[in-house]
Amino acid sequence: MTGNAHALSVDVALEALADPVRRRAIELLATRPHRAGELARLLGVTAPTMSKHLRILRQGALVTDTHPDFDTRARVYALHTNAFGSLRRWLDRTEQGWTEQLDAFADHVRRSHES
Repeated sequence: MTGNAHALSVDVALEALADPVRRRAIELLATRPHRAGELARLLGVTAPTMSKHLRILRQGALVTDTHPDFDTRARVYALHTNAFGSLRRWLDRTEQGWTEQLDAFADHVRRSHES
């Protein structure tokens, strides 16, 4: 993945996770796959609202949907395999940068107090 594509995927994932209903849906999907109607009921939102949230999560490549063989009208949602890989790598790099900066600042403060 190129730098721009990686940044875009992180941006889209963060945008998808910006809403508390979508974050809660992710938490529920982390336990097991759910039908859209189940998620709507558990989250206390209407079916059209849940559909909108799930569309955004799909666009962010955080969830996938499948149709059971016995009912092609129903959609079952699950977390996308390695959905958080790009986001996790970005967070790790960002945290490493902050750690290096804080360590450098601590060294600077320690040296100034020794002088």
